[in-house]
Amino acid sequence: MFLPDLAQRIRSQREKRGLKQQDLANALHVSPQAVSKWERGENAPDIAALAPLAKLLGVSVDWLLAANDEKLDVFEATILASSVSGAYEKSLDMAPRDFAVWANGMFYKLTELTLRHDGVPIKYMGDQYLCFFSGSNSAGRAIHTASEAMKVTTEKIRIAMNHGEVYLGSVGHPEYARPDVMGQVVNVAFLSLEWAHENTKSGIVATKAVFDAMEEPPKRSKFHKVNYMGIERPVEVCEVK
Repeated sequence: MFLPDLAQRIRSQREKRGLKQQDLANALHVSPQAVSKWERGENAPDIAALAPLAKLLGVSVDWLLAANDEKLDVFEATILASSVSGAYEKSLDMAPRDFAVWANGMFYKLTELTLRHDGVPIKYMGDQYLCFFSGSNSAGRAIHTASEAMKVTTEKIRIAMNHGEVYLGSVGHPEYARPDVMGQVVNVAFLSLEWAHENTKSGIVATKAVFDAMEEPPKRSKFHKVNYMGIERPVEVCEVK
């Protein structure tokens, strides 16, 4: 395959999924300049980067190299979801524009921390934030992001994390579609937020899957088996100290 063909495939598929060059760089642990060179046809990804790049773009390595059109949309990642205690009450007491200013200030800090640890911000919903970490030590980077978020935010924020296979794709009308991550791993992360609000002092919870994905897990409390509506089996979660 010629470099211009590879460049076009990377760029078009990235844009189709609503991702930025910085998002690819963070997820693959390369510089934004490297991604830019790939998309300009000046260089090609290292062999070691082809498989994770293909997963992020939702294609196979063969498709990336123009061998066939098989689609792959699922990859392993650590999901981080957050929300703020009392946000609903705050929204009732504030003008909509003022509430948006407040939320944007909080989201700015969370997004900067996510990028610092090579995560990929996905979406903002009211007071809720969603991002993911993939690649080497994704669970550890998510934990560090959560811990630092508690130090830089003045709100009573709660964070829940889960690890496993997720689907990354564009959602919505083609002209308005945005990237989103979906699957039970994401659902459990959001369901665990409520448990975090009611059962923790630190405000941070993680599933057993997150700790199992780490080489050196941080301090934690004991695991609790929690039954979530719509989830077939109990989920083991614990507070991260």
